[in-house]
Amino acid sequence: MVWETNRYKTPSKVPYTKEQIRNVFKRHETNGDGQLSKEELDAAFDELGAKWPPFRAWFARQYADDNGDGFISIEKELSKLVEYALELKYTLH
Repeated sequence: MVWETNRYKTPSKVPYTKEQIRNVFKRHETNGDGQLSKEELDAAFDELGAKWPPFRAWFARQYADDNGDGFISIEKELSKLVEYALELKYTLH
């Protein structure tokens, strides 16, 4: 029996710039309300290659949701969300 070892290797880490991360989050704000929901954050972290995107989205909301409404405001809280994602850029995969 031959074992395929490539599928167990960690994917290469792609460093994202601040602007690239910002654009990923903005692109995932799909319903036009100016806020990122849990589902939109999950999708954005999935695109960024995070392991367990729902887990990352939950922590991102804890970190960046200043008013505690459960959403990340594109206008007021996006910078803090990008800061959180940049701290994770070497652990996204």
